[in-house]
Amino acid sequence: MKCIILQLVFAAFSLSVFAQLPGNVNIIPQPASVTVSQGYFLLARNTSVFSDPAFIQTAQIFSQQTFLDPPRQIATGKKTGSQHGVYFIKQDIGTTNPEAYQLIIQPNTIRIIAAHVKGAIHGMETLLQLQQLQTNKTQIPCAAITDEPRFGYRGLMLDVSRNFFSIPVIKKFIDMMALYKLNTLHLHLTDAAGWRIEIKKYPELTHTAAWRLHQTWKEWWNSARLYTNEGNAGAYGGYYTQDQAKQLVDYAAQRGITIIPEIEVPGHSEEVAAVFPQLSCAGKPYMQGELCLGNDSTFVFLENVLTEVMNIFPSAYIHIGGDEAAKDAWKKCPKCQARIKAENLKDEHGLQSYAIKRLEKFLSAHKRRLLGWDEILEGGLAPGATVMSWRGESGGIDAGWLLLF
Repeated sequence: MKCIILQLVFAAFSLSVFAQLPGNVNIIPQPASVTVSQGYFLLARNTSVFSDPAFIQTAQIFSQQTFLDPPRQIATGKKTGSQHGVYFIKQDIGTTNPEAYQLIIQPNTIRIIAAHVKGAIHGMETLLQLQQLQTNKTQIPCAAITDEPRFGYRGLMLDVSRNFFSIPVIKKFIDMMALYKLNTLHLHLTDAAGWRIEIKKYPELTHTAAWRLHQTWKEWWNSARLYTNEGNAGAYGGYYTQDQAKQLVDYAAQRGITIIPEIEVPGHSEEVAAVFPQLSCAGKPYMQGELCLGNDSTFVFLENVLTEVMNIFPSAYIHIGGDEAAKDAWKKCPKCQARIKAENLKDEHGLQSYAIKRLEKFLSAHKRRLLGWDEILEGGLAPGATVMSWRGESGGIDAGWLLLF
């Protein structure tokens, strides 16, 4: 036991010493190429920042995060200058990957070189991470770094329905994502636990469906699962106005991140059924979590919601959920059964597939792509839909086979 303890102490001491060594370049994720050289760049309070016009917004973010003066614009195509400083340079670097960059750190200059804004952002984030790795934050080790991502989609999902997060907290999430070069924030905006996005056509969604009587999701789920009104005593929840959401989209885009919104249907929709019970098979609140797919009003509602969502979020993908929809209510609902018969559907799985295909057609008409959980495979995958598999690799494999045949 003593030997194990001594080994642990030695390991901890070794890690501590290693973390304090000058010239720490252990970037996460590891760049494609890192060559360290002698010396360091002194990032002092009077360090100047220069930028090609195409990268000026990124350079401004860098200046703000390092407490330096605003960047000065340099002529397009200028590779560097003689003045001590950090340079953002737009230049072809021999790759078609828009997220590629070169970071060259020398005693007198730091050059972030990229052909596209996303590459300049990643170069900036590598530089910021390098600074944080140093014991002396003003001494950036000299190195030449060349990098581009292996994977085009590098995402994180944040569920703001079960646990509501304020705009400042989400911005911190985005900052951390950018630091580690994640480029997609999947924002799970609606679920039974709360509706989190303002829909101007349906204000009840945020006046009531955004608020519940328990702070923690598990407490609420294990109780009567009641909703309440905004401002009532004990109300827990919140939502984002459309202006707030648009500001969040811009904030993320400035850091190379796309926000994909998720509007969960046709299951996990207890909050919708609570304020619009006519959209459920039961016609009463607190009876079921699935929307009635035999009711044309359901599709009018969904298309109105998605129209406003698309006006907020410019992402190519719109996530519609599609997971864990119970079929019992549909089996007993005359409207759903009539839909199955009229559309010549095999069963309730086919009914859900009908709904997903209808939504996919609507989104496609607006130049967007439908994204859904792997349950959207059941009953037949909508043409043009993309599967996000949460139950294992099989969902992705099955979707891939459908593309081939």
